[in-house]
Amino acid sequence: MFNKKELTYILIITIIIAFSISFLKDIKIFLYTLLAVFLVLIINIISKKVASYYLDSEIEMKLWEIKRFGFKANDYFKKPIPAGAIFPIISKIIFFPINGLVWMASFVFNVKPKTYRAAKRFGLYSFSEMTEFQLALISSAGIIANLFFAIIGYLIGFPEFAKLNIYCAFFNMIPLSDLDGNKIFFGSIILWSFLASITLVGLFYALFMI
Repeated sequence: MFNKKELTYILIITIIIAFSISFLKDIKIFLYTLLAVFLVLIINIISKKVASYYLDSEIEMKLWEIKRFGFKANDYFKKPIPAGAIFPIISKIIFFPINGLVWMASFVFNVKPKTYRAAKRFGLYSFSEMTEFQLALISSAGIIANLFFAIIGYLIGFPEFAKLNIYCAFFNMIPLSDLDGNKIFFGSIILWSFLASITLVGLFYALFMI
C-alpha cells in the first residue's frame, strides 16, 4: 500500500509536526505526540487509498510543494518550495499561543486509474479518466476518517489525539493549491460546504471545549 518514498515522507513530516507541537516540552510529551501525529496522518492517507481502490484507481502521496509565485505562465520558482515541511514550523510561530495548533496538511496525491477501469461505462465510471468529483470523493475520505477518529479519541479519553485529528481535517479542508480542500471544492461545492461546516464545529470544540 505504501512505497518507500511515501513512507520516507510520512516519517519526516511526522517528526517535523510532532517537534513543532511539542517544542520546549519534555521528551515523553514529544514521543506521545510523535505517535499521535503518525496515527493521524496514517488514518488520513489510508482512508484516501481505500477510497481510491474502490474507485478502481490508485494514488501516490507526495510532499506538498509550491511551484508558482504569480499568475503569468512563466512565474515558477527555480526549485519548488517544500511547503508541506515548512508550513508546520511557520504555523507554530504564528499560532504559538494556541497549544497544539500546527499546520498538518503536508501531503497531496497523484491519482492513476487502473487499466481495466476503461471497460466500465456506467455511473461513476462514465469516463475512463478520473473526474473532479471522484477526486473530491477520495479527498473527502481522509477528512471524514479524521473527524470520525476525533470523536472516537474524545469518547475513549484521548483529547489530544482528538484535537490532532480535527486540526488535520481543518487544514486539509482549506481550498489551497493541490490540497484536499481544493480538490473537494472544485469537485463538489456542496460536499465541501458540508464537510467545512462540520470541521469548523469540530475546531470550535477543539479550541474552546476540549
